[in-house]
Amino acid sequence: MGKVIGICNQKGGTGKTTTAINLSSFLGLADKKTLLIDMDPQGNATSGVGFDSQDKSSIYDVIMDKANLSESIYPTQWPNLHIIPSDISLTGGEVELVNVESRELRLRDKIEAIKDDFSYIIIDGPPSLGLLTVNVLAAADSLIIPVQCEYYALEGISKLVNTIELVRERLNPSLDIEGVLLTMGDFRTRLTLQVIEEVRTFFQKKTFNIIVPRNIRLAEAPSFGKPICFYDPACVGNKAYLNLAQEVLKEKIEIKKEITAIR
Repeated sequence: MGKVIGICNQKGGTGKTTTAINLSSFLGLADKKTLLIDMDPQGNATSGVGFDSQDKSSIYDVIMDKANLSESIYPTQWPNLHIIPSDISLTGGEVELVNVESRELRLRDKIEAIKDDFSYIIIDGPPSLGLLTVNVLAAADSLIIPVQCEYYALEGISKLVNTIELVRERLNPSLDIEGVLLTMGDFRTRLTLQVIEEVRTFFQKKTFNIIVPRNIRLAEAPSFGKPICFYDPACVGNKAYLNLAQEVLKEKIEIKKEITAIR
């Protein structure tokens, strides 16, 4: 049975979608059949892997029973990576779900039907603590929480942690924190070192060893519709996400040069 990992932080600009895209692509390169579900109405994970969602059914259609889940899973051009895309219609979906029975479990119930078909299912959550995020928390086996190395790094995290506890009590008692991922680190500054210390003190062993550095190539890659491993395999951002995938898998990933050459 596949493992479902939600990438969540209600605060924008933390590297959430960048993490979802690049973790998914490395899991695919590790010969793990992977599904990326874009639960953000902005659809950045969809465009970030170079997928054109026009005239395709989306996660909105799936959770509103307007499309079949299995028919809404599309292959991407990257090895072992599939996607359920998102678009702006998902914004209205959050409002429409309010009066739907078991609205918090719509995503979980859909995923259950295809969980055995994938090794990993990665869900890119929206930058909010609304009903869509609750659906992600209810569907996930574990969570990765990206935290930016900035002054307000822990601001809002307490609210997310409280929401996680509520979901554990009422909807998903086995929900675990896979790890907290420090992102956009600038090791030239004392601030980054202070944030690292604060986060590791607060979350202790739940903090990933790898820290994703601030890297212009990571910022550029989505505009070309490419995961970083196919955009610039030599950059420090690529090495960071390779290490993250290895921490998640708890095994070393051997990347064949001929595979990344398809870029």
